[in-house]
Amino acid sequence: MQPQLARLSTQRRSDPELIRLIEGGKTIVRKVFTVPLTIGLLAIQIVVYSLWQPCVAGAQTGPPPNSPQTEARSQARVQLNKGVQAFKSALYPEAVAHFTTAVELDPNFITARLYLATAYMQQYIPGADSPDNLKMANEAQHQFQTVLEQEPMNELAMASLASLCFNEKKFDNAEQWDQKLVSVNPRNKEAFYTLGVIAWTKVFQPLMEARARMGMKPEDRGPLTDNNVRAELAATNGPVVEEGIKNLEEAIRLDPEYDDAMAYENLLYREKADLEDSPEAYRADIEAADNFFARTLEIRKVKAERNAHSTTPEPR
Repeated sequence: MQPQLARLSTQRRSDPELIRLIEGGKTIVRKVFTVPLTIGLLAIQIVVYSLWQPCVAGAQTGPPPNSPQTEARSQARVQLNKGVQAFKSALYPEAVAHFTTAVELDPNFITARLYLATAYMQQYIPGADSPDNLKMANEAQHQFQTVLEQEPMNELAMASLASLCFNEKKFDNAEQWDQKLVSVNPRNKEAFYTLGVIAWTKVFQPLMEARARMGMKPEDRGPLTDNNVRAELAATNGPVVEEGIKNLEEAIRLDPEYDDAMAYENLLYREKADLEDSPEAYRADIEAADNFFARTLEIRKVKAERNAHSTTPEPR
């Protein structure tokens, strides 16, 4: 069975799946998305990014004790903590109110602004075009971009903007943010992976439409039977596929057990196969796809066994 078009959708998850909150002076915010995939069997989660941000209190020089600025910062942290508790309970509008007050009291409070942006993004429903829903996306984008104005190398803000653009189907914008992310951190495997996901998302639908026009069923073997259509698609989709494979290879190089990246590389090789100009090249690509598919299953099995072993209590 050919894969259905992947679509990222925000998952409402509770702590600790969604976030690990302020503890020991550090904050980690994590956004989790799901990509329903492939060949009828894989469900892949993308953890867009995890980043700890040192709490600003006590970590920077500032106004003297008992000054109005110091009191404002102290109250900002009180509002942050209240917002965190509301966020943990999925009370996102309440969390937004507390985080908004925090950044009004201390406009340079990066941690609070990241939470504010994330609370807005949690309320955005991909695919819904109501004004209120679009406002959530716009507010999240504005707050993440404000973070980048204050801290241009903030990887969490870049990654979140990339995922937000993907959910809005602004794939070129998502790609640009992920490219910025890997330029800042060339070891960010998730960014390389999502670049591969974007590549597959871009090329899949045009290929399925071309097959339909030629009367080819999804299960029919390729390559595409109409040489003119195939050549045209190869010119437009081919470079996208090659770049996607390159990015997924880099993700796997950074993490040799990155089964999610292997699953998408399997998919991209199947797209590439349909664009080949000979049965031999088609078969070579399908063989490569099958190998990545087998590796995906193998790695998942190893991880499952490893996890089962780690959670099995030792006999007394």
